[in-house]
Amino acid sequence: MKSSAIITVENLNKWVSVTYGVLNILYDVSFSIARGESVAIMGASGSGKSTLLGLMAGLDEASSGTVSLDGTLLSDLDEDGRARLRARLLGFVFQSFQLLASLTAWENVMLPLELAGARNAAQRAAALLEQVGLAQRLHHYPRQLSGGEQQRVALARAFITRPPLLFADEPTGNLDVTTGLGVMDLLFELNRQQQTTLVLVTHEAPLAERCQRVLRLDAGRLVAD
Repeated sequence: MKSSAIITVENLNKWVSVTYGVLNILYDVSFSIARGESVAIMGASGSGKSTLLGLMAGLDEASSGTVSLDGTLLSDLDEDGRARLRARLLGFVFQSFQLLASLTAWENVMLPLELAGARNAAQRAAALLEQVGLAQRLHHYPRQLSGGEQQRVALARAFITRPPLLFADEPTGNLDVTTGLGVMDLLFELNRQQQTTLVLVTHEAPLAERCQRVLRLDAGRLVAD
């Protein structure tokens, strides 16, 4: 039987060597996130939010402590193993969209399905792009899309594989307020439909308050949950 927690973080520390000694980025952080939960990670710039997200995704290695995703300790896996786990579990939405410039909106959304060898990738991608309001933009390249449209493509790409877990790192950071609100409405609606576990890094309190739970970091320490 699977644990009710899809993420477990225990005594997590991250430090790096710098010219004047050691820079501590995260101090002894511990928490768990239940399946289907929506959790915001808040804190000022430099508080360790994005570092924590990278450690939870297995994109970086902790100095000490452990991260477990879906019952698997990341420290037990090599780089290829972590990549396979991410492919199975994770969707990502970034502040900078991270779309491939040489692919159309349709091709960007299809790509994760094609890499997974899924059938009907073209039809599924077109249907999800229609759901996010981009039925008329399928064959447009990222440079031909507004910031809000690019982030909608990024959302469709993140959700196309129906991942159990979605990480969103400041997803409205490059958008104006009105466009950002529309994108977040869409994110929470897709998340509700697919019953994904959502981990949202943000410095915006109104956005964090839409989540079921808020973790607050201050200078690398978890100061509120």
